[in-house]
Amino acid sequence: MLDPAEAEQIPGGHDPALREEIAHTTARALVHEGRATDDAEVTARILRLVETEGLDTVAALWADAAPVTLPGALWRLFVLREWVRRDARTVGLRYRLGVEHTPVAEVVAGAAGPSPEDMRALADSVLSGVFDGDLAVALERAAAFCRILATGAAVDADSVEPTDPARGSRLTFGAASLVATADDLDAAARCWRADQLD
Repeated sequence: MLDPAEAEQIPGGHDPALREEIAHTTARALVHEGRATDDAEVTARILRLVETEGLDTVAALWADAAPVTLPGALWRLFVLREWVRRDARTVGLRYRLGVEHTPVAEVVAGAAGPSPEDMRALADSVLSGVFDGDLAVALERAAAFCRILATGAAVDADSVEPTDPARGSRLTFGAASLVATADDLDAAARCWRADQLD
């Protein structure tokens, strides 16, 4: 991975075409290296990428990538995992609220339960599936997880709307964002299966 200081030294580092090239090159390299080894420690190091490199560094690489690209999909997976890692209690609550309305998504996502530990294990399992399983399945599991969380946020929004309309609006907006992310991840899975995800 490029150190942020090294990235700044690349001539024309703010050129959008160069940023896109770096995003795609690093995403391909990370996925290729992760899939080329059976070493569990390599997968564990990749999972800890945000913790070791920082979310800002990962964002600088991939956040501006189009959603249905390899770097765009990886960015969404790493952000989802980071959200779960930082706020597993809230994610578990949203999951618990959403899962009763989305039973098929629950099966696809594959969580053992709604506890914070279960949510962290699910996020790690989905992300590690990119490197040691079928990438399309990992993307579909993440999409199903997002749909459950979106439903949970919408249910929560309905319950708080009468007493706290501003919070209800934020939750509704968050639910819509999660649905959009799920749609992007499903589209990325289809592209991967068609050998068109770059």
